[in-house]
Amino acid sequence: MSREQRASGASPFPDKLPALTSVRFLLAIGVVLFHYQLQWPWDAMAHTGLLDRARLGVDVFFILSGFVLTHAYRQALEAGRLHYGRFLVARFARIYPAHLAVLFFVLLMVGSARVLGAEFDADLYNPMGLLTTILLIHAWLPEVVTAEWNGPSWSLSAEWFAYLAFPAFAWIGLRLRGRPWSLLGLAALLFLALDAFYRAVFGDIVVHAELSMGILRILPEFLYGVALYRLGEQVQLGRRFTVWFATLWGLLLLLLMHLKADDRIVVAAAGPLILSLALLSKVAAERALARPWMLAAGEASYALYLVHMPILIGWKGVNSILTGRPSSYVFDWWEIGSLLALSLAAAFAVHYLFEGPARRWIRTRADRFWPEPAPRLAVASGSPTSDV
Repeated sequence: MSREQRASGASPFPDKLPALTSVRFLLAIGVVLFHYQLQWPWDAMAHTGLLDRARLGVDVFFILSGFVLTHAYRQALEAGRLHYGRFLVARFARIYPAHLAVLFFVLLMVGSARVLGAEFDADLYNPMGLLTTILLIHAWLPEVVTAEWNGPSWSLSAEWFAYLAFPAFAWIGLRLRGRPWSLLGLAALLFLALDAFYRAVFGDIVVHAELSMGILRILPEFLYGVALYRLGEQVQLGRRFTVWFATLWGLLLLLLMHLKADDRIVVAAAGPLILSLALLSKVAAERALARPWMLAAGEASYALYLVHMPILIGWKGVNSILTGRPSSYVFDWWEIGSLLALSLAAAFAVHYLFEGPARRWIRTRADRFWPEPAPRLAVASGSPTSDV
């Protein structure tokens, strides 16, 4: 523990935070089911808001990114030796290989659709949109060109922007590390200001921002994650209380979703859940969320998040050709299970056969230019687009 930590009473988290890895899979499944329910004939919103609010899993991922990256680079930040080049290479290696693989699949799918004369909206797959998607800048500015090559990739664009700005977030977190409540207040003020701006300019709340300046959505949420981490350093709860706190807050969050609470309230309420899941590791109570299959599913959650929409669109396209139905047809019940199984299989294949090896290959070569100055902090990743 550093001198500053002893002075402030801070207690660092243990290296590994497995609950934050496991929960990623649940968040990804929530986003998947949200997109599925838009395609089936049952009115999922008639009785509960769970599936509709599940799309806010993206916001939880953004909060997790701020939390986990602060944890992963804590030692380097406190020692003033964060190597920005190494950091960006690590982030690039984390998000880009899977993004590129899925984008290549979409290109093949669009090319096949053109050859076969399948029904699809060609305007959604335009060259300029492809370029901005490849560069991951399509959520940086107001939407002037459609970039729907892979819908979920807008969040990667926002994440990449946050990675580029990470030194600024880290500096704020360090300056206010001894006053975490002030840091939380700053994140709240930034959120309120950006929400007011987005409503005034775009006529919608900021947690609905995607291709039109989706970066405004991640900025306060990433800072929220940084603030939660700094607060967690100051908190040491009993084991039983921590378990109950995590359980009850998880149930409260589900209740807010079920009752169709304002999206901004749901996002705010996700923060204490993230903190409580991390605190489970402080009191060695995370075993129930650290089973090998849970961690494996959590690691593959990023791939699942990326592949599920192209597979859904391809499934509908193929079935439209085979059955003569329009591509706007609604799913039969059996298609939901088949699509989910196919998406899960594809996600694990992409992660273990391509994403992981490509990440290691990129980082190994980066090590030749920038040798590792000290052993990296081993930490379970906490966002579909972030780990050590």
